[in-house]
Amino acid sequence: MNDTGNAATHEETILQVKDLVVKFSLRGQVLTAIRQASLDLYQGQTLAIVGESGSGKSVFTKAFIGMNDANGWVDSGSILFEGRDLARFKTEREWLTIRGKKIAMVFQDPMTALNPLRTVGMQIQEALTLHQGLKGEEARQRTVQILDEVGISDPEARYAQYPHEFSGGMRQRVVIAIAVACNPRILICDEPTTALDVTIQAQILELIRTLQRRLGLTLIYITHDLGVVANVADRVAVMYAGEIIEYGTSEEIFYDARHPYTWALLSSLPQLGLKGQPLYSIKGTPPNLFTEIKGDAFAPRNPRALKIDFVARPPFFQVTPTHYAKTWLLDPRAPRVDPPEAILAMRAKYAGVGVGR
Repeated sequence: MNDTGNAATHEETILQVKDLVVKFSLRGQVLTAIRQASLDLYQGQTLAIVGESGSGKSVFTKAFIGMNDANGWVDSGSILFEGRDLARFKTEREWLTIRGKKIAMVFQDPMTALNPLRTVGMQIQEALTLHQGLKGEEARQRTVQILDEVGISDPEARYAQYPHEFSGGMRQRVVIAIAVACNPRILICDEPTTALDVTIQAQILELIRTLQRRLGLTLIYITHDLGVVANVADRVAVMYAGEIIEYGTSEEIFYDARHPYTWALLSSLPQLGLKGQPLYSIKGTPPNLFTEIKGDAFAPRNPRALKIDFVARPPFFQVTPTHYAKTWLLDPRAPRVDPPEAILAMRAKYAGVGVGR
């Protein structure tokens, strides 16, 4: 993490977020949606951002492309990309040099992401015209080629059809086609398989993986599905109440998690349930982001909370050169607190993966 220096010096950092704070004005009150979130994104890798609904995953990544609602703003912090601080961008003209062209996004619901009154071909072609200057027959031929590349059969005929003539999986392929049309460096996928059945989910994930290899994309997945994370992610960032509370490689997060919230997320996996016992669920609700949060935001829901968790906000503690967690349990002065039984069982089962040593 950039809080304590980039330990993975052999990897190229393509985007670096430092102490980002994003606020919204709602009904005369100010909501702090992102609270000093920091993150390093590495070239060519896949990062998954996980957490409960409302944890700030989408707001955080929309700040990278200037797509948060008009009543929101970046209050402080930085988003460094290609030598520029995106957190300082103010105008749509500035964002058009980044959005779609350098950083693109695939949204959760393809039906709302597409214009029902325009053909899918024209919607893809619009991106090519706007960002690459292609026009006329050249733009049309490139659009047909892109439709073919994302696995849409008979692309010549499909070019002239409307979104309602496509299945859910095909619409998601069109949204992906629009996102990759301009060869962006970073592709953000916001719950790209949520509305799809399991078979189509697998096809879409494989398509994105294939495009990543072909185009050299760096991927960010936003998801609450830890099964998807296990299949696609090189690194994982865990978000809670607007901040990143744990960050590490996929193996470190799954098999050597250190933050109690990450333990709770993993314990909620059905496959970690213990025979004869009810499935684990996280008690309580996330904190009110309209008010100031003291200490560790997860403390009121954490049965293993220490007294200091209710008083002081923990810093990032380094577990390994690639693994960091914001929990007082990692302070040398903290008492020994064992993870839940399900987490210990998983560590024992997968002891051979080489983490947690």
